[in-house]
Amino acid sequence: MPVWSKRWECMDREELQQVQLERLQATVNRAYKNVRFYHQQMDAADLAPEDVQSLQDIRRFPFTTKDDMREGYPYEMFAVPLREIVRIHASSGTTGQPTVCGYTKRDLQTWSELVARIMTAGGVTRNDVVQIFFGYGLFTGAFGHHYGAEEIGASVIPASAGGTQRQIQLMQDFRTTALVGTPSYALYIAEVLEEMGIHPDQLSLRVGLFGAEPWSERMREAIENKLHITASDNYGLSEIIGPGVSGECEHRNGMHISEDHFLPEIIDPQTGELLEPGQEGELVITALTREAMPMIRFRTRDLTTLDVEPCPCGRTTARMARVGQRTDDMIIYRGVNIYPSQVEAILAEVEGTEPHFQIVLDRKGALDEMEVQVEVSPEIFPDTMRKLVEMEERIRSRLAAQIGISPRIKLVEPKTLERTSGKAQRVIDRRPDAEGG
Repeated sequence: MPVWSKRWECMDREELQQVQLERLQATVNRAYKNVRFYHQQMDAADLAPEDVQSLQDIRRFPFTTKDDMREGYPYEMFAVPLREIVRIHASSGTTGQPTVCGYTKRDLQTWSELVARIMTAGGVTRNDVVQIFFGYGLFTGAFGHHYGAEEIGASVIPASAGGTQRQIQLMQDFRTTALVGTPSYALYIAEVLEEMGIHPDQLSLRVGLFGAEPWSERMREAIENKLHITASDNYGLSEIIGPGVSGECEHRNGMHISEDHFLPEIIDPQTGELLEPGQEGELVITALTREAMPMIRFRTRDLTTLDVEPCPCGRTTARMARVGQRTDDMIIYRGVNIYPSQVEAILAEVEGTEPHFQIVLDRKGALDEMEVQVEVSPEIFPDTMRKLVEMEERIRSRLAAQIGISPRIKLVEPKTLERTSGKAQRVIDRRPDAEGG
């Protein structure tokens, strides 16, 4: 399978580390000069840009977290004037305050290059017709893959999310060869194909790039068997750039990180101490080439391992293992990042609800399902069925408007949900791949 950029992806590691150091020094210097947060953070730690003399010196710098980004809402983390920002994306957070991510024109060019790398590694070529069923919007997944596919020269169908029969119609009419989206939705498409009596061999599909939610080897096997495609995994996050941070090659022995643009570390999530390659810990990333947002030691909260041994594909970049767990309480539901505290804040706005709720996640067939169980106050619960249904719809509408999900709502009697002396169990995750499978 071809390599999109052999110069960078197959670079000698000693040469690569020199590139990383030069770019790290430039990034730290730019962040110190142009981002007040980093200026204050480095002053407090008695650090200066010139203190970076080796890659190991990055360990002396404090971490950057999502909370730091929220406190800098909306533009305090930008290193360039707003007039130089040509694209803004955002993701929701626990406080309801989104983390805002800006891109300069050059950042978008870099993004296209990085996603072209992972899509090429996943088997996409200029001869493909790529159908993207991620939702277009503030979420980076759709636009990132869109840019990468166009950079390669492939034809792009921006189908966006939902409308399964329409998705299948597009696959038939436009002879789609590559799918991009969440793995759970790909499995659902396979089920609908079967219900419609359409054999996958009647389509032109051959590869699929999936991400934005945890998925296991078992799910990969099911997707490949039911759609007759080769399925690959890739990784990204909005705070760093979006998709394009890493992706699998044909050997599928880890996701290659574009180390000329990202400096990865694995730390002990409790102590913050650096771990050795092969040890599982929290992934920390420093973005080395972002103009709009130079991100230094960002704690992803994703648990993984790093492998720096050469890969048979010829790429010399480090590989990260598939992410199955996180160190925080974030839920990934159909590609949407959700925190229980977001749901809690929305329920608090609805009159008649008690401060007790539970989120139940399950998988029916290929798709994840969510039910939010909400205790209703004694004065409300005996009310008419019509009023209870109206209350359910009110909660569902607010969740859809503020978070982008429409789960089932189940109103229950007071004191129905289990109480504990410790931390309340807000989430019950029954999905078979909830921990990476």
